[in-house]
Amino acid sequence: MHHAPSLPEPPAAWSDAIARLRGRTPGTFDAWFGGVQLDDFTDGVLSLRARDAWVQSWVTTHFLPTLVSSLSELTGLSVVPRWTVGTVDRPIAPPEAAPDVSLVRATTLPPSARIALEAPAPFTAAAAAPEPFAEPQFRQTFGDFVVGPSNQLAHAACLAVAGDVGTRHNPLFICGGTGLGKTHLLGAVGNRVREMRPHARVVYVSAEAFMNQFIEALQANAMAAFRARYRDRCDVLLLDDVQFLAGKTQTQEEFFHVFNALHQAGKQIVLTSDKYPQQLDRMEERLVSRFHWGLIADVQAPELETRIAIVRRKARLENLVIDDTVALAIAQGVRSNVRELEGLLVRMAAKASLLHRSIDLDFVKQELALTGSSRPMEAGIDDVQRLVGHHFRVTHTELVGKERHRRIALARHVAMYLCKHQLRCSYPEIGRAFGGRDHTTVMSGVRRIAELRENDAEVRAHIEALRRKLGDE
Repeated sequence: MHHAPSLPEPPAAWSDAIARLRGRTPGTFDAWFGGVQLDDFTDGVLSLRARDAWVQSWVTTHFLPTLVSSLSELTGLSVVPRWTVGTVDRPIAPPEAAPDVSLVRATTLPPSARIALEAPAPFTAAAAAPEPFAEPQFRQTFGDFVVGPSNQLAHAACLAVAGDVGTRHNPLFICGGTGLGKTHLLGAVGNRVREMRPHARVVYVSAEAFMNQFIEALQANAMAAFRARYRDRCDVLLLDDVQFLAGKTQTQEEFFHVFNALHQAGKQIVLTSDKYPQQLDRMEERLVSRFHWGLIADVQAPELETRIAIVRRKARLENLVIDDTVALAIAQGVRSNVRELEGLLVRMAAKASLLHRSIDLDFVKQELALTGSSRPMEAGIDDVQRLVGHHFRVTHTELVGKERHRRIALARHVAMYLCKHQLRCSYPEIGRAFGGRDHTTVMSGVRRIAELRENDAEVRAHIEALRRKLGDE
C-alpha cells in the first residue's frame, strides 16, 4: 500500500495566518483550500501544492497576496511562494470543513447551479463513455449573472439557445475581452440545458484541451473514440476560447468535421472567443464562414451602473457590508474587467479581516492607490464605441462594419466625432478602430457631425448626452 510521505507540522505563524484569512469568508476559503496542501514553510519559502491548475490560479489571484503579506508580518521573513500541482493528501481545509471546489456556494444556489457539466476524460484505445466530473468554473447560472447594456444581447441569446437547443442561433458565437463573463455565460447555458433536459449530453471543452485530446487520440490510435465522443455522444458542445485553434491546421480540420456533424444533426454549438470571427488570424476561412451561420453576440466592458451592481452582488456573496459610496469608489477604480473587479473586492475583504478594520471609503482609496487604480482612467475608443452603440442601439459589428443604413451611419459618425474632439485621437487611429477606414473617410464623417451639431437640435442632444456619460466613466 502506498503511504503519503510525512509532512512537517506547520509553524504557529502559518496556523495563525490561515485562521485569520479564513475568518472573513469561511465558505469561499474552505471550498478552495480543500484543494491546496502545505508541503513546507522554511526560511521564508512557502511550498504549496494544488490539486489542479485551476485551483492554483484562483488561490494565487484571490488569496495568496494577503496570505504572503500576513506571513511576512508574523515571521519577519520575506515570503516567497512556490507551487506544484499534484495529489493533495493533507488539504489545508479538511474534508469535513471543505466541500469540493465544484460545490462552491451550491447550498445557496438553485438546483440548476448544482448540475455538473460533462467533461471528456483522457482517451485510450478502449475508451468507454466518460464519467462526468464537475468543472468548478461552471457552477455559474443565469441568476448569478449581472445583466447590463454591455452584455444584454449575449445574455438574451444564451437564454434563447438554452431553452431551444439547436433550433435558434446555431452556432452562438460569444466574443469579448478577458474577464467580461463569456465563460460564465457558457456555463450557465450548460447548466440550464441540463436542468431542463436532465439526460442531455452537455460537453464543455476549452479549445486548448480539445487540441490536446486530439493529439492524444492520434498517438493512442483512438480517433474512433474521440470522434464518437464529440460527434455522436454530444447534444450540446460548449467550446471556450476558440481563438486558440488559430494556426493549428490539423486540429482545425478535425473541429471542422465535428462542427459539421453536430450542426447537421441539429445539435447546439456555443463558442467563445476574444475576437470577432473576421478578426481571427490563421483561422481557416471555411470555419470563419460557419461561425457566421448563427448569431454573433459581443460582451463589452461593463458601464458604471453594471459595475456597481456587480460589486454589490459580490459583497452579498461574501457576506460583506459596504455602503453605496464604497461600492461606487470600487466600481470607478476598476473599469474594464469583471474578474479583476470581483478579485479586488475579495482581496480587500481578506485584508480588512486580517487588519480588523471595516471596508470604508478611506480603506478603498488606499487599496486602489496600491493597485494603481486610484486615479480615474481616461476613456478610450472602445469606451466611445460601447457607449454610442448602447445609445443608438447598434452592435459593435454594425458600428465598425460597412452597413450604410442612416441610423447606423449616424451612430458611426457620432462615435468618430467624439473620438476626435473628446479623446483627441488622430484620424488614422480612428480609422483603424472603425474597420480600417481611410483617414479621409473619418474626416468627412467628423465634419458632417460638426455641421449637424450646429444646425440639428436632436443631434446636439445626442452628443451632449454621450459626453456626459463619458465624463461619468
